[in-house]
Amino acid sequence: MKTLLILRHAKSSWDNPSLSDYDRPLNKRGKRDAPRMGKHIQEQELVPDRILTSSAKRARKTAAKVAKACGYTGKIKKLDSFYHALPGVYYERIQSLSNEYLSVLVVGHNPTMEQLVTYLTGQNVTMPTTALAHIELPIEHWKTLDLYTKGILRNLWTPKTLFTK
Repeated sequence: MKTLLILRHAKSSWDNPSLSDYDRPLNKRGKRDAPRMGKHIQEQELVPDRILTSSAKRARKTAAKVAKACGYTGKIKKLDSFYHALPGVYYERIQSLSNEYLSVLVVGHNPTMEQLVTYLTGQNVTMPTTALAHIELPIEHWKTLDLYTKGILRNLWTPKTLFTK
């Protein structure tokens, strides 16, 4: 059994129209919500063994803040291929992971994060910024992950459901 955590990047800033989409930073809310989600990951005892992220600035910063807050001590793998990627790119990268990793966190962008959850669980979900899906996969080896793998969506957390109580 493997665990896959799928995280949409935190809220980004549109304050500087001269920046490219790739270079947009996190806004105030994003800087607040990312570490909160990291703390939640730690509280749920879901600290990943590996983190993969889109190389876009808002995704990289989200991954770094989440990693620090949850106590992740490994390296964060930044992947250019995750920026504007289709779900198949995620499948390919996940399939290439070492089996030493029992739990993996991927950080990316919509609509791909929502599509990935749907493909892996059969459930349509809405993932606002900083939403986190917790999926259990019935596989022993990452290389066996394919379009027929049906995981179980254990939880879908959003900043609104976790932090506005």
